[in-house]
Amino acid sequence: MNNAMKQAEQIREISGVNPYKCMKCGKCSASCPSFNEMDIKPHQFVSYVLNNDIEALMQSESLWKCLSCFACVERCPRDVKPGKLIDAARQLVVRQRDETYLSPDEIPELLDPDLPQQLLVSAFRRYRR
Repeated sequence: MNNAMKQAEQIREISGVNPYKCMKCGKCSASCPSFNEMDIKPHQFVSYVLNNDIEALMQSESLWKCLSCFACVERCPRDVKPGKLIDAARQLVVRQRDETYLSPDEIPELLDPDLPQQLLVSAFRRYRR
């Protein structure tokens, strides 16, 4: 098994998503508030994982443009959950970089007053594990 296949398997495992259920309807991308800023749209993330094209995903700006609002998860008629695939790919990138997490004391100085509150709620939901 080559590295891309291992990474695709890791993304599926971390996310708990079965990307094979995707029927490419595009409802996830149509509901995405960041759609216009993404070079790889949510429905395309699923295809990239299926095709083991993980390097392109990990280099994509879209990985960091996702707001983790999970509108795509709610809209998917097949319960594919593209937002969870995106989150899993982010986790792989962070693990490969071997970055350390912020301590709670470091967070206030990094906050932007214009930061959407939904982003903070999404981050707490995702990283409380």
